[in-house]
Parts: sequence; structure tokens; C-alpha cells
Amino acid sequence: MNVFVKSVNVYMAMGLLLTAVACSTVESPAGKGTGSLYDRLGEKAAITAVVDEFVGNVAKDARINGRFANTDIPKLKGHLVDQICTATGGPCTYTGRDMKTLHAGMRISDADFSALVEDLVLALNKFNVPETEQSELLALLGSMYSDIVEIP
Repeated sequence: MNVFVKSVNVYMAMGLLLTAVACSTVESPAGKGTGSLYDRLGEKAAITAVVDEFVGNVAKDARINGRFANTDIPKLKGHLVDQICTATGGPCTYTGRDMKTLHAGMRISDADFSALVEDLVLALNKFNVPETEQSELLALLGSMYSDIVEIP
């Protein structure tokens, strides 16, 4: 596990699920300017691109992909985009269930959570999202850790 991911996990007992922000196939505006994190990450199109990459990473990750075998992937992607858009100051509204209710009884472990964070960081790195924005995003998502992880 790279040092950045370890520090994110230690820093806030880092959080789970949800993903991302960056840029699609064009030069990313991430890190430029002083607007909201949503703006600095490239807005909804960039968030959508990172979520798509992130979900693809999870699908290839044998450590955790089985947990998503019966998941409605398009619905999941939509919720992830809206959740990240909302959390970073964008105009979206997250209408999914709260993280505690959603993950209750799933027996998600710290190792599962760490694998998800690693998959997200891979997606963020693919789109060259600067560390400052990655750290801000991961801190927002990391605040959900205690609502998601049941097995330390």
C-alpha cells in the first residue's frame, strides 16, 4: 500500500466507499483556482469520469469485487456521483440512504475499506488530481468510515 493511502487511513481512520473527482480525457482544471473543491476537481463531468474509473477498478479488484456482485452498477454510479458532487460543494443532491443504514450488517472490514480507498486513489491518479484535492476529497469521504466499517 503506498504511503499516501496509509497516511489517509491513519489520518482520519479513513473512510470508504465513494469516489472521486478529476477530469475526463482532457486537461484537468483540478488544482487550478480557488473555488470550491467541486470546481477545482472539474465539476460533474470530471466526477463522473473518476467514478467510472473507480468502479472499473473495484470490478477488477479480487479483494472486494464480490461484495458488488448483486449491485445495480448504474444506480451505484449515480449515487456516487451525486454524493461526491454534494460533499464537495456542487449543485447535486444525494438522495441515497445514509451510510450507516446502507452498510449495516454487511461486515465490512478495515481491509475492505482500505482496498476501496486504494482503488479510488488509482482513479484519481489516472486523472492527475493533485494531492491537495485528493486529500480534501478523501477526508470528506473518510468521515464516513465509522458508519461503514464494522470489523476493525
